[in-house]
Amino acid sequence: MPQFKFKYVVILGLFIFIPLSIASDFLHWNETAIFILSALAIIPLSIILSTATEKVAVVTGPSLGGLINAVFGSATVLIITLVALREGLVDIVKASITGSILSDLLLFLGLAMFTGGIRYKEQEFQPILARVNGLSMTLAVIAIALPTLVINTSNMIDASIIKQLSIVVATVLIIVYGLTLLFSLKTHSYLYDVSLAIKPESPKEEETQAKNNAYYLATWIIILITTTIAVAFESELFVDVVDVVVGGYGLTPLFTGVILLPLISDVAGVVTVIQLSLKDKMDLVVATATGDSLLISLLVAPMLVFAGLIMNQNMDLNFNPFEVVALAVSVTVTNLISFSGRSNWLDGTLLLATYTILGVAFFYHPA
Repeated sequence: MPQFKFKYVVILGLFIFIPLSIASDFLHWNETAIFILSALAIIPLSIILSTATEKVAVVTGPSLGGLINAVFGSATVLIITLVALREGLVDIVKASITGSILSDLLLFLGLAMFTGGIRYKEQEFQPILARVNGLSMTLAVIAIALPTLVINTSNMIDASIIKQLSIVVATVLIIVYGLTLLFSLKTHSYLYDVSLAIKPESPKEEETQAKNNAYYLATWIIILITTTIAVAFESELFVDVVDVVVGGYGLTPLFTGVILLPLISDVAGVVTVIQLSLKDKMDLVVATATGDSLLISLLVAPMLVFAGLIMNQNMDLNFNPFEVVALAVSVTVTNLISFSGRSNWLDGTLLLATYTILGVAFFYHPA
């Protein structure tokens, strides 16, 4: 109980940055202040948005709940990237797709295996879950990499052809994501027999929580909508100054998108996976980390391609070649570690080390 209270005290404390960020914009403070305050304001909003999504998904059942998770599961990332895309920050948007996948597979899973491995000598999870999601993730990365490989292994420079290729790939990825939802929620749901939420320790507590979730469903829906709007507003403030601030500190759009944006927008994921791993619920950890990475690669990335068409922005799937290499490395390492169905603190360390090395490489990359 004290841990629960401490968690929400911290979240409530971070809410002070929301009015401060609004004041910084209204009073025309310098760009660095607006950047820091809006980024800090996004963190508690992201956590509350994730919690509200989870609560609504639990009450509405597996099928509708899975769809709600698909729509709002990466809402913070999607909102920030849509705002950035509208502002023409295409390089940052592309890099944020890569960064979100890397953080899900290496940072989140690594932190979970490391922290859980310290409390428990070894933890187990369903190997079939890791294999199914791992294979889907491999296909997604190959599909995302193909436009880049075609362009860099040929003399193709026609922007219209690149866009057409990206549209075809994006369409296929969205169809595949729809089929993965059908697979996990309908035809083979028994393979995903894990709860969407953190289960209470006792049956009585579980029954009480279920009643409370159903009773407060309308409240959670309102919180979900309100928080989404708030994230959109804070994202507007953040994106308006991000280019100026990171440029002033000598950071490239590549590093900003791959490392900084996911760390800001995906804090809720860090909290969730660590909390689950400390309760020895590694099935949920693997489902959360790999599921989020699939959501980004199979749904969010293709949606951004079509959003670019609507906004008349040159958004395609022609990534920096080093991003493709980083994605391939992350998927390979994650699959090698997770396919056994067991994890320990050393496995987590290896994932975190891979993320750190790639982060340093992106920092020094001149793109």
